[in-house]
Amino acid sequence: GAVDWWKDVNDSPMWQDRIFHALAVLYGIVSVVALVQLIRIECRVPEYGWTTQKVFHFLNFIVNGVRAIVFVLRRNVQLIQPEILQHVVLDMPGLAFFTTYALLVLFWAEIYYQARAMSTDGLRPTFYWINGVVYAIQ
Repeated sequence: GAVDWWKDVNDSPMWQDRIFHALAVLYGIVSVVALVQLIRIECRVPEYGWTTQKVFHFLNFIVNGVRAIVFVLRRNVQLIQPEILQHVVLDMPGLAFFTTYALLVLFWAEIYYQARAMSTDGLRPTFYWINGVVYAIQ
């Protein structure tokens, strides 16, 4: 039944490699889409510099690109010694993902505060502080 099927897949290096490569392709596609969006925005309005939207697309490009690479090289990553470096390589995309979506929350908070004519001065330092704490804990 289903349990036997899962055991076959779970014990098969061939199936695992196929799944890892399929995930790499999907993450790679998302990464390329983020890069294309970043380039389109930069070509349309280069005079604004690095806006929150551009940084968001850049971070999505990096996060998903690194995840794609990690899935392609998964077997090699599992051989990294000392093992703590293996954990760092596997955890960094997740931390960068956190930063990416914390940036999105910051963007929404800035819009909300500006719509209410409230000061946004404390938002960015809070964003940096929260990210620093999360990275330090990890």
